[in-house]
Amino acid sequence: MAISSVTAFWAVSVLLVLVPGADWAYTISAGLQDRSVVPAVGGLLLGYVGLTAVVAAGVAAIVASTPFVLTALTSVGALYLVWIGVTTLARPAVPGADVDPAGGATWLTRVLKGAGISGLNPKALLLFLALLPQFTNPAWGWPLAAQIGTLGVVHTLTCAAVYLCVGVLARAVLRARPAAARVVSRISGAAMVLIGVLLLVNQ
Repeated sequence: MAISSVTAFWAVSVLLVLVPGADWAYTISAGLQDRSVVPAVGGLLLGYVGLTAVVAAGVAAIVASTPFVLTALTSVGALYLVWIGVTTLARPAVPGADVDPAGGATWLTRVLKGAGISGLNPKALLLFLALLPQFTNPAWGWPLAAQIGTLGVVHTLTCAAVYLCVGVLARAVLRARPAAARVVSRISGAAMVLIGVLLLVNQ
């Protein structure tokens, strides 16, 4: 597999990851409320691993040949974003509010919610189903599934680095400022609703 192709994909991946969206909002919320951002970030990464597996299995080709499927997936993702955004607006993040002394239910909930957010994120669907296959080439000698898997790992590791930093910074900067934390949380919720509505209108 060509290093230049991996590098080019990584550059696109970094640009997309650095654009604030649903993943950022969820990570910031976890940084404010939880004892650790690891479960939330781990859930987001789990969603990307799942998307990688789906694309490597050849689903991307089916989706590309059936525009209705991509439209349906994007619409579901957009509706999920609106729901998460409305929930965030209704209950803005309060520092330390969701800390569970037992650590069990909250940990599992954070992982599952993170996987849903990244797995249904329209931006991620676009990256994995439309862009990722364009950086592969059967002539390079690697099986197509291995090329897609490699690119998926590159994106997932990039997400891990960025989102852990975002969560830790949110904890350090906003935890001591509850009023600022609520404002940031409401802005994140409003942004998710706006993105979701725009995607639905475009569909």
